[in-house]
Amino acid sequence: MSNPIKVYRHALSGHCHRIELMLSLLGLPATFIDVDLAAGEHKTPGFLKLNALGQVPVLDDQGTLLADSNAILVYLERRYGNGRWLPHDPLTQAQVQRWFSVAAGPLANSAMKARLVTVFGAPFDPEPLIAAAHRLFQFIDAHLASQPFLAGDQATLAEVSLYSYIAHAPEGNVSLEPYAHLRAWLRRIEALEGFVPMGVTRVGLMR
Repeated sequence: MSNPIKVYRHALSGHCHRIELMLSLLGLPATFIDVDLAAGEHKTPGFLKLNALGQVPVLDDQGTLLADSNAILVYLERRYGNGRWLPHDPLTQAQVQRWFSVAAGPLANSAMKARLVTVFGAPFDPEPLIAAAHRLFQFIDAHLASQPFLAGDQATLAEVSLYSYIAHAPEGNVSLEPYAHLRAWLRRIEALEGFVPMGVTRVGLMR
């Protein structure tokens, strides 16, 4: 690789941490460019040329621009991986896609939004978000009672997609204490070679 991959990001965004984690798991050099969301930098004409939706992360791989964190995960695995994180068999691929949908739907609309309230001051009612997160975590915890990873016996892109907002759910006042299988799953991800954490903010249950 002639130049490092560029990633436009916000350091406290779980969507952006997915990309940082994937790059590290693949051992790929990268340059991270911080976008000041509070100042509206993501809505400026210069940034909108990178992503017309005005969202981070954005990947710039030698001039190839790509947005949407789950799409970027697939690109990185297919471009630089060897099938380790997205196996070729149809069933595993379908299972990973299912968990992508969970990340973009139930997780984003519960634990992620609850964290937005405490970390970024988002104007959401936290109580229904916290309740929805607990319902989701009960489901995932039961799923992980019979297998070590979301799509089977080895970690896949499903882990990379869901890890950040689950691990940091306590920042949004969502306790992980009731979910032993889920907490063991987090530890298994954190033990992977190349794992990098996301910065912790001292809000919610993390005070």
